Amino acid sequence: MSNFDPISVSIKQRLMAQLCEQIEDAVFVLDSNLRYLSVNASYELMIGYKESFLVGRPLGIYAAEFLSDEEQLILKDIKSNLRESGFYELDFSMANRYGETIDCQITYRKICIDQAVYHVGMLRDMSAVVKDQKQVAHLLNYDQLTGLPNRKVFLSQASDVLLDTYQEVVIVRLNIDRYRNLASLLGSEGINTLIQKFVKRIKELHLEHLRCFSHFGGDDFALLFECQDGNMVRHQLDTLMQMCELPFTMNGNAATDANIYCHISVGVSYFPKNDAQVAGLLSKAEKALQYVKQHGGDDIRWYDKTIEEATSGSLQLESELRVATSEGQFIPYYQPKFLLDTGIITGFEALVRWQHPTRGLLKPKHFIDAILTHKLSFELFAQMANQIAKQLSEWQKQGFCQHICINADAAEFSHPDFFAMVSGLLAQHNIVACQLHIEVTESSLIQRHDDVRKQLTSLKELGVCLALDDFGTGYASLSYLQEYPFDFIKIDRSFISKIDTDRTQHAIVKAILDLADALDMHVVAEGIETEQQRDVLFDMGCKIGQGYWFGKPVPADVATDMLVKQYATE
Repeated sequence: MSNFDPISVSIKQRLMAQLCEQIEDAVFVLDSNLRYLSVNASYELMIGYKESFLVGRPLGIYAAEFLSDEEQLILKDIKSNLRESGFYELDFSMANRYGETIDCQITYRKICIDQAVYHVGMLRDMSAVVKDQKQVAHLLNYDQLTGLPNRKVFLSQASDVLLDTYQEVVIVRLNIDRYRNLASLLGSEGINTLIQKFVKRIKELHLEHLRCFSHFGGDDFALLFECQDGNMVRHQLDTLMQMCELPFTMNGNAATDANIYCHISVGVSYFPKNDAQVAGLLSKAEKALQYVKQHGGDDIRWYDKTIEEATSGSLQLESELRVATSEGQFIPYYQPKFLLDTGIITGFEALVRWQHPTRGLLKPKHFIDAILTHKLSFELFAQMANQIAKQLSEWQKQGFCQHICINADAAEFSHPDFFAMVSGLLAQHNIVACQLHIEVTESSLIQRHDDVRKQLTSLKELGVCLALDDFGTGYASLSYLQEYPFDFIKIDRSFISKIDTDRTQHAIVKAILDLADALDMHVVAEGIETEQQRDVLFDMGCKIGQGYWFGKPVPADVATDMLVKQYATE
């Protein structure tokens, strides 16, 4: 008995038809001339045409002469591949009846049944996949905060421009000045809003000859220009700087109700003068940018050889400073402090000098900025403090009861080993804590506020005397006197220079003296250079002073001789 059952064939055909209707992919059948014979429901939904409309029509719905050139080429390619191999596959975008563009993957197969030729097609909607791919590509190529091209895209576009250009190409790098301070003030949400507003303003300038505006992250931006003469970009950059003179209003930001100004530092290089490669142009623009930032920001600098020389000099200086900190080339010079009535030395202020192996003795103006830039201030402070502690110990053995002041700023205070280092020196050299005075500038109190308060409180509890240096030159001195446990106020030299002739200076110093007296604080007047200044200060009630009239900073052996002579006459 045969296993072939006509009923089962019928059921099978019906089942296959139902399955074809249920699957999500669009399925259609064409005859040997690529005319529609049948389509499933998914095809109807995707294309927008019913089977009754499509049956008998050619692939593409309309006659070949009515198709676009691109569609005719695709149709010709389909016929050729089906004729030669019986298979064809293509990814392309097509418009359906509703005008929607669909990203598709389409497959054709030639099938022969009972000597008749059919073509079965399957159409898969890849729009979601393509959309995901585009989103991934966007994430990889564009900054998500601003929507601007990232560094990778900028480098690619700059390379393409350089390959094809017959003009000059200008690369601009810019940073927002004080960005870290702004971020701390505004918080993450506020700084993001500020960056977005900043970018929006630059776009609204519609800068001429701009080929790419890119966001490298944070406050880091780049612009690519192409024009006949690179100098034409100077006007565009001037427009950019003028834009930064207008404040940004941060509505709804709890951190501040004030207007925010985004001043910028700008570095520029251009082809063909500065370099012929993107990497070189970008590097030179960044060097010009760093040069501007090191000189205060809020300016534009076009790259030139002097920047390279300055950069080279900076690297050399950094190397020499690191050697100096490790080899102990920094030494203290001691400027005496005197009682204004008797001229007796009451103590010294230690001022750093660099005993350079080839350039001789250098004052702080030649290296102190570089110390801060390269974050070597704690190493310098530790080296100075160690020598000062040794000197106090030696004087103590000689019977000289003196104190020495050492200057410190926020960079030292914020170091985690600061307090342990100071307390360790006192114990190691067996000196009384009150023999060590630490002077703090107002600028140190503005920065790292909480760190400084904790350190000062700990030092005070240890017994170290604290002085507020350059009093009156900042904007919040009175609040500092209330918040911090200072023992001394040092009146800045700017209030002393004309005190014998200037009524304003006289009144300011008198007010400081009265305030200190009310707060049980001592006062030291700095910068006394004439006998007249000393007399006026003494008559006003100031008891201690220092300055060139009394004595300049001297090495340890000279300071020791001064003490020997003083104690010999007592």
